[in-house]
Amino acid sequence: MKKWLKAVILTYLCLLFFGSFIAVGMLGTGALEKSLPFISDIKIFLYYFFAGAIGGSLRHLYMFCTHYMEDELHDYRKWIMYIFYPIFATGTAVVAVTLIQSGILLIQFTDYQDTPYAPISIAFFVGFGFNRFVKKLNTVSKDIFQTKHKKSNPADEITDDIKEASDK
Repeated sequence: MKKWLKAVILTYLCLLFFGSFIAVGMLGTGALEKSLPFISDIKIFLYYFFAGAIGGSLRHLYMFCTHYMEDELHDYRKWIMYIFYPIFATGTAVVAVTLIQSGILLIQFTDYQDTPYAPISIAFFVGFGFNRFVKKLNTVSKDIFQTKHKKSNPADEITDDIKEASDK
């Protein structure tokens, strides 16, 4: 990977990480609501969004620096994840908290003096472990929307998954 591309990716991840902290601070102080009044309507979702951004960018900053130090940044197909995974993590964090709050995942948050610490923490963890959460979400959706009877042979399920993936 070229040095200028490494610098761009590192700058992008740092801006996303520190910028999300600044955005959360601005949300907490009400600075955004003064200039953009509609923010109060979506404020809680923005907390989840930025918590997911902090988690996703932190993980990928760590991964980028680790791969950089070990001189493993040669495959151009892999560097794209440093750009897109933190972005995917932000929306996924909001969806995860919404799914939990809906009760569909059979997890409940405990209210603590009208503060959303637990949902914000979950949003951070989902952002940090974005790819793991998506794999779990895929498993849950297969279980919920399964149309066939359970098969006794695991090889048949693998074959069905391969056919399903090739149809896409």
